[in-house]
Amino acid sequence: MDKHHFYQNSVQCVEAEIDFVADTYRALKGRGAVTLREDFCGTAQTACEWIGRGDQHRAWGVDLDPLVLQWGRDNNLSRLRPDQQSRIELLEANVMQANVDQLDVVLAMNFSYYIFMERTQMIQYFSSVRDSLNDEGVLFLDAFGGYEAHKELTEERECDGFTYIWEQASFNPITSEMQCYIHFETDEGVRMDRAFSYYWRLWSLPEITEMLQEAGFSSADVYWEGTDQKTGEGDGIYTRSTEGTADAGWVCYVVAEK
Repeated sequence: MDKHHFYQNSVQCVEAEIDFVADTYRALKGRGAVTLREDFCGTAQTACEWIGRGDQHRAWGVDLDPLVLQWGRDNNLSRLRPDQQSRIELLEANVMQANVDQLDVVLAMNFSYYIFMERTQMIQYFSSVRDSLNDEGVLFLDAFGGYEAHKELTEERECDGFTYIWEQASFNPITSEMQCYIHFETDEGVRMDRAFSYYWRLWSLPEITEMLQEAGFSSADVYWEGTDQKTGEGDGIYTRSTEGTADAGWVCYVVAEK
Protein backbone atom coordinates (compact mmCIF):
# COMPACT_ATOMS: atom_id res chain seq x y z
CA MET A 1 0.00 0.00 0.00
CA ASP A 2 1.38 3.36 -1.05
CA LYS A 3 -0.39 6.29 0.56
CA HIS A 4 1.00 8.83 -1.91
CA HIS A 5 -0.28 6.79 -4.85
CA PHE A 6 -3.69 6.58 -3.20
CA TYR A 7 -3.67 10.31 -2.46
CA GLN A 8 -2.85 11.29 -6.02
CA ASN A 9 -5.64 9.08 -7.31
CA SER A 10 -8.32 10.21 -4.88
CA VAL A 11 -7.68 13.77 -3.75
CA GLN A 12 -5.89 15.51 -6.59
CA CYS A 13 -7.04 16.29 -10.11
CA VAL A 14 -4.04 18.22 -11.34
CA GLU A 15 -5.29 18.39 -14.92
CA ALA A 16 -8.41 20.37 -13.93
CA GLU A 17 -6.40 22.46 -11.48
CA ILE A 18 -3.84 23.51 -14.06
CA ASP A 19 -6.60 24.13 -16.61
CA PHE A 20 -8.12 26.64 -14.18
CA VAL A 21 -4.78 28.27 -13.36
CA ALA A 22 -3.70 28.63 -16.99
CA ASP A 23 -7.07 29.88 -18.25
CA THR A 24 -7.61 32.31 -15.39
CA TYR A 25 -4.12 33.77 -15.60
CA ARG A 26 -4.51 34.36 -19.34
CA ALA A 27 -7.91 35.98 -18.82
CA LEU A 28 -6.48 38.30 -16.17
CA LYS A 29 -3.17 39.22 -17.80
CA GLY A 30 -3.72 38.69 -21.52
CA ARG A 31 -0.80 36.29 -21.81
CA GLY A 32 0.14 32.82 -20.73
CA ALA A 33 1.97 32.22 -17.46
CA VAL A 34 5.43 30.67 -17.69
CA THR A 35 6.85 30.30 -14.16
CA LEU A 36 5.06 28.56 -11.31
CA ARG A 37 5.88 27.69 -7.72
CA GLU A 38 3.87 25.00 -5.93
CA ASP A 39 3.97 25.61 -2.17
CA PHE A 40 3.40 22.67 0.19
CA CYS A 41 3.99 20.64 -2.97
CA GLY A 42 4.11 17.14 -1.47
CA THR A 43 4.78 14.81 -4.40
CA ALA A 44 4.92 17.79 -6.82
CA GLN A 45 2.34 16.24 -9.11
CA THR A 46 0.90 19.66 -9.94
CA ALA A 47 4.31 21.15 -10.75
CA CYS A 48 5.00 18.21 -13.06
CA GLU A 49 1.68 18.76 -14.81
CA TRP A 50 2.68 22.40 -15.35
CA ILE A 51 5.97 21.39 -16.94
CA GLY A 52 4.14 19.10 -19.35
CA ARG A 53 1.91 21.94 -20.56
CA GLY A 54 4.56 24.02 -22.32
CA ASP A 55 8.15 23.84 -23.54
CA GLN A 56 8.94 27.19 -21.91
CA HIS A 57 7.31 26.40 -18.58
CA ARG A 58 9.43 26.31 -15.44
CA ALA A 59 8.35 25.10 -12.01
CA TRP A 60 9.53 24.88 -8.43
CA GLY A 61 8.04 22.72 -5.70
CA VAL A 62 8.55 23.62 -2.04
CA ASP A 63 7.96 21.32 0.93
CA LEU A 64 9.52 20.62 4.32
CA ASP A 65 9.26 16.82 4.10
CA PRO A 66 12.30 15.24 2.40
CA LEU A 67 10.61 11.83 2.17
CA VAL A 68 7.60 13.03 0.19
CA LEU A 69 9.89 15.10 -2.04
CA GLN A 70 11.95 12.00 -2.78
CA TRP A 71 8.77 10.07 -3.57
CA GLY A 72 7.88 12.82 -6.03
CA ARG A 73 11.29 12.59 -7.68
CA ASP A 74 11.07 8.80 -7.94
CA ASN A 75 7.48 8.58 -9.16
CA ASN A 76 6.57 11.89 -10.84
CA LEU A 77 9.70 13.67 -12.02
CA SER A 78 11.09 10.38 -13.29
CA ARG A 79 8.21 10.18 -15.76
CA LEU A 80 9.24 13.47 -17.38
CA ARG A 81 11.63 13.68 -20.31
CA PRO A 82 15.18 14.82 -19.48
CA ASP A 83 14.56 18.28 -20.98
CA GLN A 84 11.42 18.61 -18.85
CA GLN A 85 13.23 17.48 -15.70
CA SER A 86 15.76 20.27 -16.27
CA ARG A 87 12.96 22.83 -15.94
CA ILE A 88 11.66 21.73 -12.53
CA GLU A 89 13.31 21.94 -9.12
CA LEU A 90 12.14 20.58 -5.78
CA LEU A 91 13.22 22.49 -2.69
CA GLU A 92 13.24 21.22 0.88
CA ALA A 93 12.41 24.51 2.54
CA ASN A 94 9.97 26.58 4.53
CA VAL A 95 7.51 28.17 2.09
CA MET A 96 8.19 31.56 3.71
CA GLN A 97 11.87 31.27 2.82
CA ALA A 98 11.72 29.56 -0.56
CA ASN A 99 13.97 32.18 -2.25
CA VAL A 100 12.28 31.75 -5.63
CA ASP A 101 10.94 35.03 -6.90
CA GLN A 102 9.81 36.96 -9.98
CA LEU A 103 7.16 34.32 -10.51
CA ASP A 104 4.02 34.47 -12.61
CA VAL A 105 2.10 32.05 -10.40
CA VAL A 106 2.26 30.68 -6.86
CA LEU A 107 -0.08 27.87 -5.82
CA ALA A 108 -1.07 26.71 -2.34
CA MET A 109 -3.66 24.00 -2.94
CA ASN A 110 -5.40 21.21 -1.03
CA PHE A 111 -6.04 23.72 1.78
CA SER A 112 -2.39 23.35 2.80
CA TYR A 113 -2.07 26.93 4.01
CA TYR A 114 -4.74 26.26 6.67
CA ILE A 115 -1.85 25.06 8.84
CA PHE A 116 -1.23 28.72 9.69
CA MET A 117 -3.43 29.10 12.75
CA GLU A 118 -2.84 32.75 13.61
CA ARG A 119 -3.90 35.75 11.56
CA THR A 120 -0.48 37.38 11.83
CA GLN A 121 1.21 34.20 10.63
CA MET A 122 -1.13 33.86 7.65
CA ILE A 123 -0.60 37.48 6.63
CA GLN A 124 3.15 36.92 6.91
CA TYR A 125 2.86 33.97 4.52
CA PHE A 126 0.72 35.91 2.07
CA SER A 127 3.19 38.82 2.22
CA SER A 128 6.10 36.50 1.47
CA VAL A 129 4.22 35.12 -1.54
CA ARG A 130 3.48 38.62 -2.79
CA ASP A 131 7.19 39.45 -2.58
CA SER A 132 7.92 36.34 -4.66
CA LEU A 133 5.65 37.38 -7.53
CA ASN A 134 6.56 39.59 -10.46
CA ASP A 135 4.45 42.67 -11.25
CA GLU A 136 1.89 40.50 -13.08
CA GLY A 137 2.00 37.67 -10.57
CA VAL A 138 -1.05 35.85 -9.23
CA LEU A 139 -1.57 33.66 -6.16
CA PHE A 140 -4.00 30.76 -6.49
CA LEU A 141 -5.54 29.11 -3.42
CA ASP A 142 -8.36 26.68 -2.84
CA ALA A 143 -10.71 26.78 0.13
CA PHE A 144 -13.46 24.63 1.57
CA GLY A 145 -16.42 25.17 3.84
CA GLY A 146 -20.16 24.67 4.23
CA TYR A 147 -22.25 23.87 7.26
CA GLU A 148 -20.97 20.27 7.39
CA ALA A 149 -17.38 21.52 7.53
CA HIS A 150 -17.97 22.32 11.22
CA LYS A 151 -19.19 18.82 12.04
CA GLU A 152 -17.47 15.69 13.25
CA LEU A 153 -18.12 13.21 10.45
CA THR A 154 -16.72 10.49 8.20
CA GLU A 155 -17.26 10.30 4.43
CA GLU A 156 -16.28 7.49 2.06
CA ARG A 157 -15.73 7.52 -1.69
CA GLU A 158 -15.02 4.55 -3.92
CA CYS A 159 -11.91 4.86 -6.10
CA ASP A 160 -10.13 2.52 -8.49
CA GLY A 161 -9.10 -0.41 -6.32
CA PHE A 162 -9.56 1.30 -2.95
CA THR A 163 -11.85 3.43 -0.79
CA TYR A 164 -10.95 6.98 0.23
CA ILE A 165 -12.16 7.85 3.74
CA TRP A 166 -12.23 11.45 4.98
CA GLU A 167 -12.70 11.95 8.72
CA GLN A 168 -13.32 15.21 10.54
CA ALA A 169 -12.43 13.89 13.97
CA SER A 170 -12.86 17.06 16.02
CA PHE A 171 -13.82 20.70 15.64
CA ASN A 172 -13.46 23.51 18.19
CA PRO A 173 -16.02 26.24 17.44
CA ILE A 174 -14.22 28.72 19.69
CA THR A 175 -10.96 28.61 17.72
CA SER A 176 -12.15 26.99 14.44
CA GLU A 177 -9.32 24.50 14.83
CA MET A 178 -10.02 20.99 13.57
CA GLN A 179 -8.39 17.57 13.39
CA CYS A 180 -8.87 15.68 10.15
CA TYR A 181 -7.59 12.36 8.83
CA ILE A 182 -7.49 10.50 5.53
CA HIS A 183 -7.76 6.72 5.70
CA PHE A 184 -7.59 4.22 2.85
CA GLU A 185 -8.96 0.71 2.46
CA THR A 186 -8.19 -1.57 -0.46
CA ASP A 187 -10.87 -3.58 -2.22
CA GLU A 188 -9.33 -6.63 -0.50
CA GLY A 189 -10.11 -5.11 2.89
CA VAL A 190 -6.61 -3.99 3.89
CA ARG A 191 -6.93 -0.71 5.77
CA MET A 192 -4.44 2.12 6.24
CA ASP A 193 -5.65 4.28 9.13
CA ARG A 194 -4.55 7.89 9.46
CA ALA A 195 -2.47 7.78 6.32
CA PHE A 196 -2.59 11.57 6.46
CA SER A 197 -3.29 13.77 9.47
CA TYR A 198 -4.22 17.46 9.35
CA TYR A 199 -4.53 19.81 12.28
CA TRP A 200 -5.49 23.21 10.96
CA ARG A 201 -7.83 26.16 11.24
CA LEU A 202 -10.98 26.34 9.16
CA TRP A 203 -10.69 29.85 7.74
CA SER A 204 -13.73 31.57 6.24
CA LEU A 205 -13.65 33.20 2.81
CA PRO A 206 -14.03 36.76 4.17
CA GLU A 207 -11.10 36.14 6.50
CA ILE A 208 -8.93 34.82 3.67
CA THR A 209 -9.69 37.64 1.24
CA GLU A 210 -9.28 40.30 3.95
CA MET A 211 -5.89 38.88 4.97
CA LEU A 212 -4.75 38.85 1.34
CA GLN A 213 -5.64 42.52 1.03
CA GLU A 214 -3.88 43.30 4.31
CA ALA A 215 -0.82 41.53 2.90
CA GLY A 216 -0.82 44.02 0.02
CA PHE A 217 -2.54 42.19 -2.82
CA SER A 218 -4.45 44.55 -5.12
CA SER A 219 -7.37 42.14 -5.42
CA ALA A 220 -8.60 38.92 -3.84
CA ASP A 221 -11.54 37.28 -5.59
CA VAL A 222 -13.53 34.11 -5.01
CA TYR A 223 -14.17 31.82 -7.97
CA TRP A 224 -17.29 29.78 -7.25
CA GLU A 225 -18.35 26.57 -8.98
CA GLY A 226 -21.43 26.62 -11.19
CA THR A 227 -24.31 24.15 -10.96
CA ASP A 228 -25.31 21.55 -13.51
CA GLN A 229 -29.01 22.20 -14.07
CA LYS A 230 -29.76 18.54 -14.82
CA THR A 231 -28.00 16.96 -11.83
CA GLY A 232 -27.96 19.81 -9.34
CA GLU A 233 -24.28 19.03 -8.75
CA GLY A 234 -21.24 21.18 -9.44
CA ASP A 235 -20.37 21.56 -13.11
CA GLY A 236 -16.61 22.04 -12.67
CA ILE A 237 -16.72 25.60 -14.04
CA TYR A 238 -15.45 28.26 -11.65
CA THR A 239 -16.21 31.94 -12.22
CA ARG A 240 -15.52 35.08 -10.23
CA SER A 241 -18.46 35.52 -7.87
CA THR A 242 -19.66 37.62 -4.95
CA GLU A 243 -22.48 35.28 -3.95
CA GLY A 244 -22.39 31.55 -3.25
CA THR A 245 -24.89 28.93 -2.17
CA ALA A 246 -25.31 27.68 1.38
CA ASP A 247 -24.23 24.14 0.57
CA ALA A 248 -23.42 21.45 3.10
CA GLY A 249 -19.93 21.33 1.62
CA TRP A 250 -18.21 23.38 -1.04
CA VAL A 251 -14.77 23.88 -2.54
CA CYS A 252 -13.79 27.04 -4.38
CA TYR A 253 -10.74 28.97 -5.58
CA VAL A 254 -9.37 32.26 -4.30
CA VAL A 255 -7.33 34.29 -6.79
CA ALA A 256 -5.19 37.21 -5.62
CA GLU A 257 -3.40 39.59 -8.01
CA LYS A 258 -0.28 41.40 -6.90
